[in-house]
Amino acid sequence: MSLTTQAERLQARARPALDGARTAVASAGERLHDLARALPVTERLTGRLTTARPAKPWLGALGWMVLGAGILAWLAGRRYGWVELTVLAIVAAVLLVLSLAFAVGRSAYEVTLDLAHRRVVVGERAVGRIEVRNASRRALLPAEIELPVGAALAGFPVPRLAANEQYEELFAVPTSRRAVIVVGPVRSVRGDPFGIARREVRWTDPVEVFVHPRTVALTGASAGFLKDIEGRPTRILSPSDMSFHALREYVPGDDRRHIHWKTTARTGRLMVRQFEETRRSHLAVALSTNRTDYDDPEEFELAVSVAGSLGLHAIREERDLSVFVPGRALAAGTAARLLDDLTRVALGSHRQDIATLARALGDDAPDASLAVLLFGSPVTATQLRAAALRLPVEVRGLGIRCVPGEPLGRRTIGGLTVLTLGDLRDLPAAIRRVGD
Repeated sequence: MSLTTQAERLQARARPALDGARTAVASAGERLHDLARALPVTERLTGRLTTARPAKPWLGALGWMVLGAGILAWLAGRRYGWVELTVLAIVAAVLLVLSLAFAVGRSAYEVTLDLAHRRVVVGERAVGRIEVRNASRRALLPAEIELPVGAALAGFPVPRLAANEQYEELFAVPTSRRAVIVVGPVRSVRGDPFGIARREVRWTDPVEVFVHPRTVALTGASAGFLKDIEGRPTRILSPSDMSFHALREYVPGDDRRHIHWKTTARTGRLMVRQFEETRRSHLAVALSTNRTDYDDPEEFELAVSVAGSLGLHAIREERDLSVFVPGRALAAGTAARLLDDLTRVALGSHRQDIATLARALGDDAPDASLAVLLFGSPVTATQLRAAALRLPVEVRGLGIRCVPGEPLGRRTIGGLTVLTLGDLRDLPAAIRRVGD
């Protein structure tokens, strides 16, 4: 039997399948045309009934692969006369049509994303709620709700909802570490089980949840140390202040409470005390974010917590506060803004060492009463001596070496008092030790 005869017999056997395939392709084309005409109407209806954002493209990565494979198979089958490739192209077209049919459906939802607290401390419970309501007059088919929570993705199946019926789901936000977690946007998803076609509609905007660092309150003698540095004398003389300067003769109008009676009795003239005007207490905190200044991230987290604790105490006591990291100053007007900025702080590869950071602190806060430098275990005594030399002479310097697990210690390096802190709970005792 010749090859020509075999080819004719194969074509005769495949002709019924080809005819059926042509009919399926024609039906698929009509279906796609109907979908194309119905899509704008559906989108207009959704936009009118809800506040949804535009949907993303319907075909996913797998869908584009199926479409590309189908087109190539169709072209190759027509070019070389391969029936198998033509049938494969038809199967791909039918599969695409069926997948798109799964993604069709009205999305007339009203979605509410409610978070109990947008600011929590590490370890605290943070929960939220999603409420989905059918805002149309007809029942809606089941759908899938997706909620990005940081790097994770939570999925909630929404059942069939009758008119005005609502569905509620609770979720938890991980708070094991300090971070700014973006929750949302909430989006509804319709598609086939294989992920070929997928229709997403965005319903809400993303919301930031701040997981603040742990802090400790400074009370008692530890807070007293910070009060003892309140203000520093200036060259401006004042008849009444805290820093005694000299004695002078009484002038009518002087406060009699400031008369120095022993000198008056000795000289026979009324003598009063003269004071130097003092400035308002100003706490400046410099937090190193240089990766080489810390052995591990836990040291850095402890340093961030110490910066937050000192800053919160200064804010509660209504003292001037400046908080610096390499290259910028953090917002320190309120407790919430300070903790929000500290939550965003991360380790980097800055070339600014602790000495350069101390010099930047002295330049930006020359009137500070106390300058606190925060760093980890790799910072050497040589670096600390260089940092002490770069602080203004009239500013008292304090360095806190943050090493989890280390016992509390104190030493002086180049005029800089250096504390070793191994636990945040020891911070009040460490500050009290400096005061002693």
